[in-house]
Amino acid sequence: MRRARFRTLAALALLGAILWGALGGRFLVVDAPEKSDAILVLEGEAGVRLRRALELLRQGWAPRVLLDVREADSFYGTSKIDLAQKWIASLPPEDAARMSICPFDALSTQTEAREAERCLKAMGARSVLIVTSDYHTRRARAIFRHELPGMHFSAAAACDPESFTPRWWRARQTAKTFLDESLKLGWFEVVDRWR
Repeated sequence: MRRARFRTLAALALLGAILWGALGGRFLVVDAPEKSDAILVLEGEAGVRLRRALELLRQGWAPRVLLDVREADSFYGTSKIDLAQKWIASLPPEDAARMSICPFDALSTQTEAREAERCLKAMGARSVLIVTSDYHTRRARAIFRHELPGMHFSAAAACDPESFTPRWWRARQTAKTFLDESLKLGWFEVVDRWR
């Protein structure tokens, strides 16, 4: 009897792992932008995320863009805040006027959400379109909705095929990204959501 139960549980676990492997890449990605009061670009890979945010701004999804930038980070002696300001200054004036920076110190998406709240409230934003890497969209949207329940959040995916694709098993880097994000999403759903 015990062996039969064990075999059944092992078969179900294997089936679940196979299904997650086949479909999980698509599940992680939520690319469903909604008209919002502000676009929030999460800290992380800057190039693809910034291009996607600028595209959404120009398409009229929101009137303003807020860039989350870690205060403590720097590259070759230049702070990320200074780099972000230089990037904004390089934009056409009509775009630059609609961009602002939200400095923060968070090391996780949860604390980033809490710290972004003050900047979003200062803008008067009630609805926010989150722009982040495609694989991070589902978890980021869930975390922001959990941490800031008084606001409405949607997500737009910034795609970089070098780091992730729904067919994650085709390259080492995309497999690492898939496994890492799967663990983080699982941890949020099982542990962090209930704290």
